[in-house]
Amino acid sequence: MSSQRVLANLRESLPSRRPQLLAECRRLGRCSLAGLLEGLGMELGEFYRVAGSWALLQRELGWGAGAASGEPSDDEKRLGRGIAGGLLHLDDPERLRWLVDQLQRPVAPDPAGLDPWAERRWRMLMTQLWGSGRQHVPLAEALVRLWAAAELRAELVELFELLLERTTHLVAPLAWPFVADGEPAPPVPLGLHGRYSRAEVFAAFGLLNDTRPFPGREGVFFDEATRCDVFFITLKKSERLFSPTTRYNDYAISPWEFHWESQSLTREASPTGQRYIHHVERGSRVLLFVREENRRGGVTLPFLGLGFAEYVSHEGERPMAIRWRLQRAIPGGFYTELAVAV
Repeated sequence: MSSQRVLANLRESLPSRRPQLLAECRRLGRCSLAGLLEGLGMELGEFYRVAGSWALLQRELGWGAGAASGEPSDDEKRLGRGIAGGLLHLDDPERLRWLVDQLQRPVAPDPAGLDPWAERRWRMLMTQLWGSGRQHVPLAEALVRLWAAAELRAELVELFELLLERTTHLVAPLAWPFVADGEPAPPVPLGLHGRYSRAEVFAAFGLLNDTRPFPGREGVFFDEATRCDVFFITLKKSERLFSPTTRYNDYAISPWEFHWESQSLTREASPTGQRYIHHVERGSRVLLFVREENRRGGVTLPFLGLGFAEYVSHEGERPMAIRWRLQRAIPGGFYTELAVAV
């Protein structure tokens, strides 16, 4: 039998519906999330697609923490959806360790006492849990409501500890030129080769907050505070999601160079085009976030932070086809998928 057939048979044997999953959990008995995944032979994404919230699944099984019983509250349901749909991509060990520590503290943090770096990091988490735009919850309220949902907060700690154990690549701080107290201090809490949603990136730059709850939908933005151009790049362009004028030809040329096409109306002589070409001498930076496709298996994919890049050359205009040289090479595990242009 071929290896593909073996894998297909194994997947067919996994619990794909909630009643099956509940029955398998009862068979295995009370255990940790890691132990359950091992016993079921399921990946995290597969488990969360069926289970929804791990904390609420435990309550349904009678494994909940003592006093917790009955139907979940609206906040618990909403937080459960946020965990399942928005947090499984976290892969920055330093960020995960920080969150595990913070989430186990007895009292919710007061945003008024947070430094900008910590405030932005909390906003990155809250936008994934509660949502942005019309679903946005002010940070102080979001934190208090999260602390009130003790079981869901415990689920976050268990999930983040598991994600920390499973990290497979290095995520390094971005080399921002700013200095605080004599030490390099990134103005935004993002890491090189970490994975982030679009909303998380906007929150990290301070551009998603209580007065501006909608993250931008554009594929590029320029942050005045840090003088940084940020590009969101999706390699495989769906005809349903991208118009012919936005299906740009983007791909990795080598582990060190990336081919990118600007927005369709950008001219070489325009202020934007000139900023791209002369960004080094003008003191601005270019930061790339890339993903292979928009969605996979019904899940919106995060972007991989490729870090800062410098202008090499360009051809044409409307759009400009620009070659960028990365300050750090694309890790081998990511290069193959990013080198395929579709």
